[in-house]
Amino acid sequence: MFEEIMQKFSDSPSQQEVIRLLLERGFSVNDDGRVVSGGIEIPNTGIAREIGVDRRVVDSTTDAILADEELRPIFQNISAVPSLMDLAPVLDLAVCTVTVRDAEESGIVAEVTTAIAGHDVSIRQVMTEDPEFTDEPKLYVITDDPISGTLINDIRSLPFVERIELA
Repeated sequence: MFEEIMQKFSDSPSQQEVIRLLLERGFSVNDDGRVVSGGIEIPNTGIAREIGVDRRVVDSTTDAILADEELRPIFQNISAVPSLMDLAPVLDLAVCTVTVRDAEESGIVAEVTTAIAGHDVSIRQVMTEDPEFTDEPKLYVITDDPISGTLINDIRSLPFVERIELA
């Protein structure tokens, strides 16, 4: 789906950057063509500044989204999910980021969380990036306790795991 969305903007790398930001942040587009998070409007100038494009690129991208029968329902219904990742250091939580070889493989979340639970580590939040919406999706597991060396080895031994990062 991600590639299909990006293909619609193949003639404009700047518009693709707007699309990428909207998808990554979970920002939606309302009926007036304004970018919003929930009911809070996000100024197009702020979006443009964030990705280094002119404000008019954001305007034309939201206009194109509303004019497209396939894109409109996607971008009018997307929403952001609060993440504990940035709060982890403040809340004394641990973050385990798992990069996999093939994110479309089934059972990744189940196997990783089963391994963590098997070590009696409490999971506070699990988040994944959708392989349809990002080039290198990751699995993020936020835990109450640090991940031990033994648990790291157990996760690393799973056949689909490419890399593990701890924070």
